[in-house]
Amino acid sequence: MTLEQFKAIWLKAQEAINAGEKHFSELDAATGGDGDHGTAIVAALKAIVHAEGDDFKSYITDMAEKLETEASGSTSSLYGAWCEGMADAVDAGKTELDAEALAEMFEGGFEEVCAITKARAGDKTMMDALQPATEALVAAKAQGEAAMFAAAAAAAKAGSEATAKMRAKFGRARNLGERSIGAIDAGSASMAVIFGAFA
Repeated sequence: MTLEQFKAIWLKAQEAINAGEKHFSELDAATGGDGDHGTAIVAALKAIVHAEGDDFKSYITDMAEKLETEASGSTSSLYGAWCEGMADAVDAGKTELDAEALAEMFEGGFEEVCAITKARAGDKTMMDALQPATEALVAAKAQGEAAMFAAAAAAAKAGSEATAKMRAKFGRARNLGERSIGAIDAGSASMAVIFGAFA
């Protein structure tokens, strides 16, 4: 994957997120949130696509910095950690990544998110999409980039859809108890849409 291709998939992700803004906020409200996840994730993607840099490391580092300065809230903090972890996992100067390096980059991003939240798959959060997507992407690295993103997208979608049957354990939604069961988690839904756009 070239840096230009990486920038292009984020623009695709932004288009998909913008189209789903109302839906994400409705899901957020249905699970006891503020009903503003659509607004938050749109702001996060808007910040991300403003990033600049001549190689993967500088570009993704700037993605994290733009999230910090141009967006706010827990969504931007989690995505900022994701970007920081990805930046840390790539070598400086790289403008092209092979499948192995791409897998390491996404794995690094996931590990950094794990470092700032105790949430994992099964807790009805964005991790229900991010964790299986990362695992599927890494597992498919021998098959090349297209297969990696296709596997990640399918795993993220399945993981997100599974949250409808879960009781929330994090965020305001946990206060609903059993009433949080029935709707898909908004954060997982937007993350699944992003991986779908990447694919």
